[in-house]
Amino acid sequence: MSVQPKCSKLYGFMVLYDMQTDFLVRALDEIKEADAQKRLDTKANHIAWITGSVVSGRYYLASLLGIDAEFLTGELFKDNHGIIDDANYPSLADFKKDWESISPSLQEALSNASEEKLNQKIEMPGMEMTLFDMVSFTSYREANCIGQIALWRRLLGYAGMSYM
Repeated sequence: MSVQPKCSKLYGFMVLYDMQTDFLVRALDEIKEADAQKRLDTKANHIAWITGSVVSGRYYLASLLGIDAEFLTGELFKDNHGIIDDANYPSLADFKKDWESISPSLQEALSNASEEKLNQKIEMPGMEMTLFDMVSFTSYREANCIGQIALWRRLLGYAGMSYM
């Protein structure tokens, strides 16, 4: 890993951040837009929603680190909104643009975050956590969502996700 975080307790998360930045793009490789919104007669979140949710999570984390960036695909994900039946979600290409736009600046902000900043309390309805806890949760959730997309690939008849 080329990035050395200011706070050593972020090192493992920065390794995961690098991998997950690449893995999301790989998970979406060659998926057709029509397939991205298929739910296969279930109530499961489809690939487009999962992708938008992960992108939204990075933008939220970036905002907590002082980055003021708007993303084109965020409207359907405001306030952690769940999937909306029959909504037309943005294209995977648009989600990828937002992902590629926020990832470098968020990586820099995370790398430069001090211990004091990471210990900052975040208030949310019904709970409080530190920024470090939110970084931990976001990393876990990204990995989980990328795994869901990898499973959807197989369910929709695509080749397994390439990790190389």
